[in-house]
Amino acid sequence: MFAIVKIAGQQFKVQQGQNLYVPHLDGKAGDALEFTDVLLADNGDTLSTGADVKIKVKAEIVGEVQGNKVIAFKMKRRKGFRKKHGHRTLFTHIKVTDIA
Repeated sequence: MFAIVKIAGQQFKVQQGQNLYVPHLDGKAGDALEFTDVLLADNGDTLSTGADVKIKVKAEIVGEVQGNKVIAFKMKRRKGFRKKHGHRTLFTHIKVTDIA
């Protein structure tokens, strides 16, 4: 069984027991999450979409990690103008515990 869930504005295909890295969510390690915005659910023999989906996805926060460094570098030639900014996006590591 799998489901397509909308988490923080992005769509993820999830299965029970799967680990995911999603955009930063509030909470700390060990907190339980429940996602009700399920777009599609496949139960092996039936496929339900849209308003027909009555499934909730439960997950648990494992921890937080930082993504790769992204560097924004601006320069204007022959002017001596250089500007360098960088950041590392926060992601939340979650584990899907149940699809019901």
